[in-house]
Amino acid sequence: MDLQKLTTQMQRQGMRRLLVISGDAQWCQHQAEQWQAQLAGDWLWVGEAAQQQPHCAPGALRNLLGQEFRHALFDARKGFHAEAFAALAGTLLAGSWLLLLVPPWQAWSAAIDRDSLRWNDAAEAIATPNFVAHLQQQLLSDKRVAILRQDAPLRLQPLPAAADWQPEGQQQQQRLLQQLLTAPPGVSVLTAPRGRGKSALAGMLAQRWPGKCWVTAPAKVSTDVLAQFAGEAFRFYAPDTLLAACASQPPAQVDWLLIDEAAAIPAPILQRLIRYFPRVLLTTTVQGYEGTGRGFLLKFCAALPQAQFFTLDQPLRWALNDPLESFVERSLLFDEGGSFSSSGEVHFQRAEQSDWLARPASLTALYQLLTSAHYRTSPLDLRRMMDAQGMHFVAAYCQQQVCAALWLVDEGGLSAELASAVWAGARRPRGNLVAQSLAAHSGFPEAAQLRSRRISRIAITPARRRCGIGRQLIAQCVAGAAGLDFLSVSFGYTDELWQFWQACGFQLVRIGTQREASSGCYSAMALLPVSAAGRDLTQRAVKRLARDYYWLQQQLDQSLAIVCDLQQEFNHADGQEVAGFAFAHRPFEAAMPALGRLLARSSLALPALRGAITRQLSVGELCRSLGLAGRKALLQRWRQEARLALADFDPCGAISKQVSEYFPLPDGRGK
Repeated sequence: MDLQKLTTQMQRQGMRRLLVISGDAQWCQHQAEQWQAQLAGDWLWVGEAAQQQPHCAPGALRNLLGQEFRHALFDARKGFHAEAFAALAGTLLAGSWLLLLVPPWQAWSAAIDRDSLRWNDAAEAIATPNFVAHLQQQLLSDKRVAILRQDAPLRLQPLPAAADWQPEGQQQQQRLLQQLLTAPPGVSVLTAPRGRGKSALAGMLAQRWPGKCWVTAPAKVSTDVLAQFAGEAFRFYAPDTLLAACASQPPAQVDWLLIDEAAAIPAPILQRLIRYFPRVLLTTTVQGYEGTGRGFLLKFCAALPQAQFFTLDQPLRWALNDPLESFVERSLLFDEGGSFSSSGEVHFQRAEQSDWLARPASLTALYQLLTSAHYRTSPLDLRRMMDAQGMHFVAAYCQQQVCAALWLVDEGGLSAELASAVWAGARRPRGNLVAQSLAAHSGFPEAAQLRSRRISRIAITPARRRCGIGRQLIAQCVAGAAGLDFLSVSFGYTDELWQFWQACGFQLVRIGTQREASSGCYSAMALLPVSAAGRDLTQRAVKRLARDYYWLQQQLDQSLAIVCDLQQEFNHADGQEVAGFAFAHRPFEAAMPALGRLLARSSLALPALRGAITRQLSVGELCRSLGLAGRKALLQRWRQEARLALADFDPCGAISKQVSEYFPLPDGRGK
């Protein structure tokens, strides 16, 4: 087949195609070079090793968004970075080939995938047989994908005859631009899949609008396309800087605030920003590897009164039904799937990762429900769900369709030595989100030793919410919790969410004092004990939170459903906490309530500690008043003062000696 003739036909039809080259490393390299020699183009190489120029590491591909390339190679022989693969496909022009280099076909499923180090909580990379089997099935079933295997002849189907591509994306873009140029005051929301030109449209609006338009985005580097089209009208401000400036002096005579990729900005910041401007345009990606747009529509935009919604669905750089885009969407499950059942009797079924091979349709529906209902779901989650260690799933079905899903992750089981090092702030092994946090922040190293299972995701179809299905899912987990000590959950605290988890039997054991960037909420953790050891831990953690809340509430700007314990006598457990801060590496935030109780009974001056805890001065204010260079020097001063205060309370050093059982103290007080 004449490759140049086929490629010219692809360009006329607005198509791009995928070629898979599967074999030994040198053979793959030779085949790729032969293919490149026949076609002129950019031939961007994406892979960990720079086999040729231009080259981009998979993790850095985001920096190339907005750029365009003619032909590219994606080296997946050592690992498959799914987000980078999807992002690369989005940069290729019509008439481009994407060459995918993979291990020998029969050995691929057993090959070690180094990309697993990003999403599997283990020190060593693992094989990913479920994802590879899924990918191979998608490749073989799509006849528009070309496959060149070392052990088989080339499979390359010709394209059917079709009319030449007539790009319609720019026409749709111009129609929408005219609507925005005549829009009344209010909020406009523009959603689109990747590659539809929404950032360019925002830039055109800034350039064409007769008055002032300001721009904000999660990072200035991601606004290159917008800036290119806005020209001299481009005025960028970081979200937090803009909010502070608006609070100080509301902007005058600024007609539009353009917020690019708004889904990646914390909701509380967005809510406050839009109040200062008569017109606001929010753009966000609702499909693909970004993984934030659907949740943005669900959580934020649904609460906007009288917002106008616009969408761009026509691609700019390729035609609709492009073979490459279709393959990426299908293989990485970007499609939200069909409708979910809203009525009928509910039954529950556990699912394991091996079911991706035995029951692929069922597991796909489960993943798609989690995708449609959650703020952040991306190909990283798909890789984790398919092959990461310690994953468990429970699904609820109505009329053979999934209506609720639960994703759990194994945690705990750390050795006593490692758990003690986590408590002391000396180690942070991967994974174990709640178990480690209870050890590192709440002061319970045994939480990392006990065996637990954390609820990572829960999703219920809108029609079946408030029907008790969520509680039934949790009950299924409890019934299957043999050998475990507790279930846990970490979530962004809202009264509604906490009422749900409380109704399921969970007890609140930890609350953060900084709002999460993703949700704009305080991070909360709760436990549901299922063993005697789990019940003992939960009871003590609940009591500690009630006691610490006396001090924590000073740092929160909302009231939480926590009953504060007003008994604030400094006790032995507080002494252990302070010793862990003073002599080991426990964080100041974890020790702050215990330090506050120690200050209340101490007659020592302790200006650094009293300034931070009693007077609530900022780090900058403390450093200036004490003549310190920065936070690192201030932390050293805090630890010094904590040693003085503890020595005054415990002159014999009994508490420090007991703490040394957890950690060899650096001043020689250890074992």
